[in-house]
Amino acid sequence: MPALSGCNEKNRYAAPPPAKVAVASPIQRPVTLYVEFTGNTAPLAAVDVEARVQGFLTAIGYRDGEAVRKDRVLFEIERDQYQAQFDLQQAQVESAKAKQVNSKREYDRQVTLGQKDVSTQRAVDEATMNYEMANAQLAANEASLRLAQTSLGYTTVRAPFDGVVTRHLAEIGSQVGQSGPTKLATVLQVNPIYVYFNISEQQQIDMRDALAKQGKTLRDLRENAEERSVEVALAADAAFRYKGKIDYIAPQLDPNTGTLQLRGVFENKDIALVPGLFVRVRVPVGKIENALLVNDTAVQSNQTGSYVMVVGEDKVVAQRQVTTGPVEGQLRVITGGLKADDKVVIGSIQRAVAGNTVDPVPGTMAAAGQGSTPAPASPVPAAGSGRSSQ
Repeated sequence: MPALSGCNEKNRYAAPPPAKVAVASPIQRPVTLYVEFTGNTAPLAAVDVEARVQGFLTAIGYRDGEAVRKDRVLFEIERDQYQAQFDLQQAQVESAKAKQVNSKREYDRQVTLGQKDVSTQRAVDEATMNYEMANAQLAANEASLRLAQTSLGYTTVRAPFDGVVTRHLAEIGSQVGQSGPTKLATVLQVNPIYVYFNISEQQQIDMRDALAKQGKTLRDLRENAEERSVEVALAADAAFRYKGKIDYIAPQLDPNTGTLQLRGVFENKDIALVPGLFVRVRVPVGKIENALLVNDTAVQSNQTGSYVMVVGEDKVVAQRQVTTGPVEGQLRVITGGLKADDKVVIGSIQRAVAGNTVDPVPGTMAAAGQGSTPAPASPVPAAGSGRSSQ
């Protein structure tokens, strides 16, 4: 029986093919650097509207929480008695005017007669006194009329400025102003709106150093009315969608907290920002003109710091220590340790072992996200959460 031919063949070990890994060169583009803080929104103004005269509330002229214009009628208080007082004072003014005209006529007559030695000096003096008393009475009555007019005006409570009105605190038919001014509601001016935030002493030093690289100081911002951009994101948002300007820097640190207060002002036409919100605040402090960015997922770390895996011309994997900067969407800024033509492993990273030969497959870095944009000074939009390192 013939022997099987396969029995004479020797088994040979076939090495597995090199692992396929995706590689890509870093993206190169301008990147704005930020420092980030936490802050709170606050109204530009908050004014209590009050009943300054006594009476029953007869009307409420707005819906709770409604946005109103300046001079919009918010509340009305019964005005009958104040209208009557105004009418009475007006009548008394007219009477005083008539008396003043009559006394003026008598005064002129007596002065003329006195000059002709027809009237005695006593008659002239008495006419002068009556005329001056009539003038005084007229002035007193006109003052009383103005007071009556003011009280009458207080029966209509109007919005002091454009804003949003809180819920009403008194119902129609309730008596207000009985023992002093009665708070009826509060009007908040929220367009524009303020954002207050505090920076620590160390953050102030960091900001000072960043400004120094631009030839500026905090004093320039405070005293020279230089506008500094500031951006805000809601706590749950990744995007810094709200743009504003810093308009106030406190002149000294708060000794209780060791922080310095700053304030930004933001347009708020759609009332997207309401007072009392907790927000994230970031301030641009510099720009890297030709920053290198790689996928944030490609950056790993160990005890010595951050690193990426790169593939050389010989297709051998090497571990490259890098210095990282801020995150821009899905990308991480690399400020040191990487070159623009390096091939960074961005896919199948677990297969990229230092010293091993791999089969590099061209890949693409992640696209810029829509999370945020850099300061207006940057010619190219940046993306991401904006958390920064300096």
